[in-house]
Amino acid sequence: MANAVLESELDLEALNKTLSEMDASELVSWGAETFGNSLVMSTSFGIQSAVMLHLVTQALPNIPVIWIDTGYLPAETYRFADELTQRLNLNLKVYQSAMSPARMEALHGRLWDQDNVEALNRYNYIRKVEPMQRALTELGAKAWLAGLRANQTSHRQTLGRIAKQNDIYKLHPILSWHSRDVYQYLKAHDLPYHPLFEQGYVTVGDWHSSRPLTADDDNERDTRFKGMKQECGLHLPQTKGEADSLNSSSL
Repeated sequence: MANAVLESELDLEALNKTLSEMDASELVSWGAETFGNSLVMSTSFGIQSAVMLHLVTQALPNIPVIWIDTGYLPAETYRFADELTQRLNLNLKVYQSAMSPARMEALHGRLWDQDNVEALNRYNYIRKVEPMQRALTELGAKAWLAGLRANQTSHRQTLGRIAKQNDIYKLHPILSWHSRDVYQYLKAHDLPYHPLFEQGYVTVGDWHSSRPLTADDDNERDTRFKGMKQECGLHLPQTKGEADSLNSSSL
């Protein structure tokens, strides 16, 4: 990818009308042409992460792939990450909190066990949000490809194919995809789900804040954060509006 220089702010409303007509691969190509070497992508190595990793790296094999390692991921996730990194030859950029898990627990306790949203917000900021902000800054990112899907959370239903978060453009190639689209893509390209999918997980993050889906769950994100939150904060703008959203049980 070549370096791209944006001479002015992008008109998101107009662009979303245009980009809504593009398929996922076309949007990735548009992002590469528009942002050049300042385009990055992120991954959680979650249940369906192989889709975006394959889709994007087929077109952009050397794109920086940001992975936030919280230090609390399941063993299966670390092995899955290693498998996909080798198979797809990923240009992986691993970022972690400057505060070790042991130090965080000594100073703040087991934040995920305190049964309140404020503690979860602190946990997510320390272990996820701050490392991601640092990654985007150090990599000189102007745009970020993310595998969000509209049917995952209330917040994601409000997104367009392109959005802006903290002065960085976000591109969502598979925003309109459903679980069947994901399955068909994985099958067509002989790609794996995360190993915990076979144990009933439909989404997975840290070991202490993820569980298998049950018949009592209304939404797949109910299996995260003890049902108190749907978003960890990585995909919410760091503004007063985000603070309101983070403290809402619906986000």
